[in-house]
Amino acid sequence: MPSRYADLSRAQLATLVPELLLIGQLIDRSGMAWCISAFGREEMAQIAIEEWAAASPIYTRRMQQALGYAAPPGEGDVVTIFKGLQLDIGAPPQFMDFRYAVHDRWHGEFHLDHCGALMDVEPMGPDYVRSMCHTIEDPTFDATAVATNPRAQVRPLHRPPRVPADRQPHCAWTVRIDPSYPPVEGIPALAVNARSRAATLELDPVDPGDEGTPDYRGPLLDDLDFAAFSHSALVRIADEVCLQMHLLDLAFLIALRARTGDDEAGRAQHRTIATRQLVGIAGVAADRIRRALDLPADADGAVEVLRLHPLLNPAAYVEASFGSGTLAVSSSAAHEDGAWVSLVGPGSPEPLRAAVRGVSPLLDVEVAGDDDAWTAVVLTRDEPAREHDEVAVTRISTGASFAFEPRRSLPIFPVQAAPA
Repeated sequence: MPSRYADLSRAQLATLVPELLLIGQLIDRSGMAWCISAFGREEMAQIAIEEWAAASPIYTRRMQQALGYAAPPGEGDVVTIFKGLQLDIGAPPQFMDFRYAVHDRWHGEFHLDHCGALMDVEPMGPDYVRSMCHTIEDPTFDATAVATNPRAQVRPLHRPPRVPADRQPHCAWTVRIDPSYPPVEGIPALAVNARSRAATLELDPVDPGDEGTPDYRGPLLDDLDFAAFSHSALVRIADEVCLQMHLLDLAFLIALRARTGDDEAGRAQHRTIATRQLVGIAGVAADRIRRALDLPADADGAVEVLRLHPLLNPAAYVEASFGSGTLAVSSSAAHEDGAWVSLVGPGSPEPLRAAVRGVSPLLDVEVAGDDDAWTAVVLTRDEPAREHDEVAVTRISTGASFAFEPRRSLPIFPVQAAPA
C-alpha cells in the first residue's frame, strides 16, 4: 500500500521527519507517568528497560537495511551504531544533542551537549536522574548495539546527577567493540516482539533514481541534513520512524502485562494505562505536526493531521481512509498486534478526541462502528474543551515545545589513533 507520506513534498518531509523522531521520544513522557503512579519509580525503570530492549534492536536493524548501511550480523562498527542513533526515536536530533567522535572502526565516543530527557527529569530529583541515567541507560545502550554488533560496549565517562549542577556536557560515553567482550543477548521479550506484524512489515524500497541522497552510505555526519535525502528516502524514513513507535509501544505492552496480570482486573488496568499513554502522546503529536506543517486549525486540518499521525501510520500497517472532515478505519495488521489503533473505537474515542483537540480545542469527534472497523466525524463545537489530563502531563516535557534550529551537516572522520 502506498505510504501516506508520499503526498508530501520533499521539503515538508524534511521538516516532518525530525518531528516524528521527537514525538517518539515523548512516548515515555506520557506512559511512564502512569507506571510510576501504578507501580512506583523502581518498577517504572524496569518497564522502561524491557520496553527499549525489546524494541530498539528490531527497529535499528530495519533502518540500517532501509538506508543501505547495514553490516552483516555481528560485523557492524561504531559508525554503524552512531548512524543508527541519529535515526532513533531514543535520540531525536538536537533535543538529544549527540556529538560523536570516531577513533577507528572499533572505538568511538559521544557526548550530549543537550539532553532533553535530563531537562525533564532533573527537577524530579537525583533518584529519578539515577533511574534514567544509570539503571535504564546501562542495559539499554548495550541492547541497542545488539542490532549492530553484540560485542559492543557503551560505557560512561561521566553522567548525571551532574556535579557541579550545571556541568557540561550533560554526559559522555565511550563505545568499544572487541571480540573478547562477552556478547550481549536479547531479552526474552525481544523474541516476542520480533514476531509482531510491525517487526516483519515490508515497506516499499527507496527509489535509487529519485533526486537527492537515497541512503546513508559513506561517512558519518555530525548533524543529519534531512533535506539532502531524496523524497523516496524521506518517505521510507518517516514510515520506519512510525514503526519504531509502534514497536516501542508493543514492547511497553509486553512489560506492562507482566505487572498487571491477565485476570479481569489486570486486563482492565493494562488497558487503562495503555490508553492513557496513547491519549497523552496523541494530543502532543497532533499539535507538533500541525504547527510544523502549518496546517489549518479546523476539521479538514485535523483530518490531514490524523492522516500523518503515527497513530494511523504507516499505511501498510494501519488500514484507514480519509475524507472531508471524516476518517474510516478497518481491521489491519495493527489490530492483529494490539497496537495503538486497537485502543480506539466507539467505546474509546478519547485518543482520537485528544488528537483533534491538539489541532484546536474547538474540535471534537463522533465515532461509530465496532472495535475493529469504525468511522469518525470531526465536529466543531461552540466552546473550547479542556485539555485532557494525559496531554497536560505529557506537555510537562520540554520536548512538547522544543524548537529545531537550522544546522550545517559535516562529515566526521577518525580524529586520532584508537585508545589503548
